[in-house]
Amino acid sequence: MKSSPSPSRIWLITGAGRGLGRAFAHAALAHGDRVVGTVRRTGAMADLLTEFPGSVREIVLDVRDAAAVAPAVEAAARAFGGLDVVVNNAGTGFVGALEEIEEQAARDHLDLNLFGALWVSRAANPHLRARGGGDIVQISTVGAIGAMPLFGLYNAGKWALEGFTEALSGEVAQFGIRTTIAQLGGFATDWAGSSMPFAAPRAEYDDLRTALFGAAEVPWPAADPDTSPTDADPAVAADALLAHLGDPDHPLRVLIGEDAPGHAALAYAARKESYGADGGLVWPT
Repeated sequence: MKSSPSPSRIWLITGAGRGLGRAFAHAALAHGDRVVGTVRRTGAMADLLTEFPGSVREIVLDVRDAAAVAPAVEAAARAFGGLDVVVNNAGTGFVGALEEIEEQAARDHLDLNLFGALWVSRAANPHLRARGGGDIVQISTVGAIGAMPLFGLYNAGKWALEGFTEALSGEVAQFGIRTTIAQLGGFATDWAGSSMPFAAPRAEYDDLRTALFGAAEVPWPAADPDTSPTDADPAVAADALLAHLGDPDHPLRVLIGEDAPGHAALAYAARKESYGADGGLVWPT
């Protein structure tokens, strides 16, 4: 007997104009779903609108603007009659030692990487609840397990993202809303390219930058927009996310990317060692 196709889902994806966000949108559309994407400039999803006519809507939104988020999410829900999957993908990296980071740069970064996801999740909850459930996905990183010198602000935002999401999972499970923290490894996007913000460097940290990146100046050479630290296809990440959401018993966290499990293992081992030999903790084997 032929199985019936799964019902079409309605997605809201932030930062859907390029990179991972675009890959998530394309995978969902190719699966037969409908997508509302938020972008920073009109026309960023023009190719998807052409390829999947009638199944895509584009909404201009800066997720850092808390007052603009709720009306945008409301418009997204009206576009196709509800929301089933909400993906908080909008974000960026940041390079700078703590001493180099200016207050406004720190606030701007956390407004995007942390508070933007919080505002969208908060605004989406009533719409998911009205559908009898759904999924909230936070695009995180293996950098949320550990930390790396000069990436402290980025690590802080992702650690906080995971903290509120873990609490959120216990709050909304009663409504049939599931949460996912997708801890991604490296993918071939502009994350380390022209979209990467850098703090103004101080000479005291030149040796550290050279040791980590091979050069003291910033942006470092690998930040050339024509290069990437990895050639991993973002489409692979999108397929992995769809497979994870397709599992009715999927766990809170999922590692995505060939390099992600190795990075996670190293980060957890380093955290264990940080307690010292007399930390008094009994770790499972």
